[in-house]
Amino acid sequence: MDEQRTGACLCGAVRFRTRGPLREVVFCHCSQCRRQTGLFYAATDVSRDRMDLAGEDMIGWYRSSDGAQRGFCTRCGSALFWLRDGSDRISVMAGAFDQPSGLAGGYHIYCADKGAFYEIDDKLPAFQAGRPA
Repeated sequence: MDEQRTGACLCGAVRFRTRGPLREVVFCHCSQCRRQTGLFYAATDVSRDRMDLAGEDMIGWYRSSDGAQRGFCTRCGSALFWLRDGSDRISVMAGAFDQPSGLAGGYHIYCADKGAFYEIDDKLPAFQAGRPA
């Protein structure tokens, strides 16, 4: 049987369920992620055909760049998703999963852009820009 995880926004208007393994959590420190969340983005991802959504009509999408958009709950404002145009995978905020999530940290990206008010000292790999291919 597939691994299953559930999660929701702060108010519960948007709920989701993922099936199957998820990628490790990636911590993004770029200025867009910092501005949206107040710190950094911590997200995993899943194939879009392995995620079920309830309350999809409550998801607002903000086009944050030429190639991607960010999904959030229009009622409570919770940041939930990041979606690259044309991708069959969707990033899901790690903090939106119900506990215990079983998620584990993987690496940090865009560290050159991180906020000056904190340090990255968890011993995970850290890349100044995106992760090298």
